[in-house]
Amino acid sequence: MSRLLALAALVLAAPLSAPVRAEPPRPVVVELFTSQGCSSCPPADRLLGELSRTRQDVLALAFHVTYWNRLGWPDPYSLEASTDRQKHYAGLSDVGSIYTPQAVVDGTQDVVGSDGPKLRRAIAAAAAKADAIPLAVRRQGGEVTIGLQAGKGAGRVLVVGYDGERTTKVPRGENAGATLVESNIVRGLAVAGLWQGEATELHVSAPAGEHLAVIVQAADGTILGAARVATPQS
Repeated sequence: MSRLLALAALVLAAPLSAPVRAEPPRPVVVELFTSQGCSSCPPADRLLGELSRTRQDVLALAFHVTYWNRLGWPDPYSLEASTDRQKHYAGLSDVGSIYTPQAVVDGTQDVVGSDGPKLRRAIAAAAAKADAIPLAVRRQGGEVTIGLQAGKGAGRVLVVGYDGERTTKVPRGENAGATLVESNIVRGLAVAGLWQGEATELHVSAPAGEHLAVIVQAADGTILGAARVATPQS
C-alpha cells in the first residue's frame, strides 16, 4: 500500500513540477524613416542594423522615403508607401512634420533615429507596457494566413515585406562616394484586413521582400500586435 501511495504522490506532483512554457513577448516595432540621399541617415541605418542583428525583442524596419530622390540620388529602395506611412504618423503626433532620420517606436514615440540612448530608452518603455494580440501566421507559397485571437481593441492588419541586408555604392547626392550597408529594408506593404476584437482569420498575398512581418495597429498608431513570419525553407 505504501508503494501505491508513493507512486500516486509522484504522479500528482509531476504536473506541478513540470516547466511551464510561456509565449515570448511580442517584439517592439521600430520604424526608421530614412534615405540614401540624406547625409544624416547612415548613423541611424547602422543603429537599426545593430538592433536587427542583436535584439530579437525588436522588430526593426527601414522605410526608405521618396522626397530625397530629387536632390541628387534616387534611392533604389524608396517607396511612396513609406512616405505615405511617415506622413500618416506626422498627422497623429505632436511633431506634425516629416524628417529623416526619424524613428517611430511602437507607433507612438518619435525619436531621432541616430540617437542610440534615447532610442533604447523608448524601446524599453514600450516593452514595459506593450500588450500583445496572439498571432498565428503561416506563409504558404505566395499567400499569408493570419489568425488573430479575440481581445480588446481594433486595428488594421499589415503585412510588411523586407530584405535582410543590402550594400549600395552611392555615386551622387549628399552621400556621394559612400558605400552604405542597410538592414531590414521594407520592399512592400499589404493590408490584410481589419481586426475588430473577435477571433479572425485573414488571407493576403505576400508583398515583395525576402522576409515578412505582421503588424496590428490601432487608428491612433498604437501597435497592438506584431510577429515575424517564418521564412519557408527552400
